[in-house]
Amino acid sequence: MARTALVTGGTRGIGKAISIALKEAGYTVAANYAGNDEAANAFKAETGIEVFKWSVADYDACKAGIEKVEAELGPVDILINNAGITRDAPFHKMKPEQWREVIDTNLSGVFNMTHPLWNSMRDRGFGRIVTISSINGQKGQFGQANYSAAKAGDLGFTKALAQEGARKGITVNAICPGYIATDMVMAVPEEVRNQIIAGIPVGRLGEAEEIARCVVFLVSEEAGFITGATLSANGGQYMAG
Repeated sequence: MARTALVTGGTRGIGKAISIALKEAGYTVAANYAGNDEAANAFKAETGIEVFKWSVADYDACKAGIEKVEAELGPVDILINNAGITRDAPFHKMKPEQWREVIDTNLSGVFNMTHPLWNSMRDRGFGRIVTISSINGQKGQFGQANYSAAKAGDLGFTKALAQEGARKGITVNAICPGYIATDMVMAVPEEVRNQIIAGIPVGRLGEAEEIARCVVFLVSEEAGFITGATLSANGGQYMAG
């Protein structure tokens, strides 16, 4: 029987590519989304992957959503924490709600999704948790004190939880994508996009499918000795030691 994977923010961008890649690798996939019903329904029609709507910023909604997924598709053995938002502003102009919204989704959302699944993964002696962090959680970014703090927090969470899960067959890893050719990045002015590409040694943006392939490897049985790791996929733009 195929293992069930749950991907948050799984119907668009990098999350969509991850959901599709996991399905193609033989997993049963549930794709969570927060608000765009039109995109989610189009994704379901295109891929045949079941979609489930809730906000990862709400712990009770996460708990109820996970219960619904498991009732329909079986126990969740693989969790991909991909959902994320931006509320960019220079710090001197940043409003408390811009800080709070990003932390609630990008950092607390990882707790909200992982915590309800943790004990059942421990009981079954198997789990794969992969959190999509960011190059900006490693190096920081102007105008993203909130986002960079949350994504750096995801890396600390990953390293701590990996130590707790190791003896129970649970691996916990993170991926830090660089600039990926998602709709959001492609929507920026071409001049700005060219400036971004100029700073990437491989000379191009990444593809969402390249991040998805990293996920497929990390959740596999073959990756059981890899835990607490941060995989940088950024074309050489930032080389963390």
